Amino acid sequence: MPLTTETILDADDALTPSITAHQSAHSHFRDGLIDLAAGTAGGIANVYTGQPLDTVKVKMQTFPHLYQSSVKCFTETFRADGIRGLYAGTLPALVANVAENAILFTAYGYCQKGVVRARGKESVSQLSPVENATAGGMAAFFAALALCPTELVKCRLQAVREMRHISGEVTTEANRVTPWSLCRQIFREEGVRGFGRGMMPTMAREIPGYFFFFGGYETCRYLLTPVGKTKDDIGLLRTAVSGSVGGMALWTSIFPADVIKSRMQIQGKGSLVATFLQILREEGVRALYKGLTPTLVRTCLSSGCLFISYEYTKKFLHAFSNP
Repeated sequence: MPLTTETILDADDALTPSITAHQSAHSHFRDGLIDLAAGTAGGIANVYTGQPLDTVKVKMQTFPHLYQSSVKCFTETFRADGIRGLYAGTLPALVANVAENAILFTAYGYCQKGVVRARGKESVSQLSPVENATAGGMAAFFAALALCPTELVKCRLQAVREMRHISGEVTTEANRVTPWSLCRQIFREEGVRGFGRGMMPTMAREIPGYFFFFGGYETCRYLLTPVGKTKDDIGLLRTAVSGSVGGMALWTSIFPADVIKSRMQIQGKGSLVATFLQILREEGVRALYKGLTPTLVRTCLSSGCLFISYEYTKKFLHAFSNP
């Protein structure tokens, strides 16, 4: 067949769909890697700004009879164990938060694209706050799978001194607990299933929690966006405020589930329902909100830093990959 202009154009038209599909797949993969890196940066910032108050939260949730206020818990922990005590569980917390946020924000990006297709919209920028919140709730399912085992180790490390105090055991250098020794103990006593303890309350906490987390964040960004600009151009301070609002929305909505999860993971026994009923019967409804104040203070700082790190890492990597 003779090679004509029409033949060449027809061949180009036939190749166009496959080229477009390849470019789209490459773009989705690149966006996923950027979300992964940005989520990792956010997770690191989240841990180092919030770990001391997270330790206070876990201790107040698990030992309400020992600590009547967050200030008392903070000062007694600092007096007994120093800065090291306030940062107890930092290594598993770092692993947990980096894993959770890397998976969460990667899944969030893909879930946003899924919602875009389901709603018949053209881009993620057209999603409403409620649609972004829905994508966040969907992404939380995947993050919870990585979070539960590492958070179990973190919570037990944070509460080790109080557990020994209750049992009458004296803490010495010889019996000091490390993340690795605790993992070996859990595996020896409970097997692989032991690392999944608290999975149900973790899911019950993460899925609705991240619906409100991303919903609060995106709503605040929308409200703080100046006329004529996009929500990606609101600046450092407004991004931090939006992150703080999202964090407070998350913890206010799911705090009782977090109390139940912490009790189950530290005590190593009981089901979600049994633990919930035991708390209500023995301590009342207020026990389900024990430690909320330091948590809200912590999340104002840590969630603001998380989203600043996430958004600006994402901007930098997008600019770097599209010179």
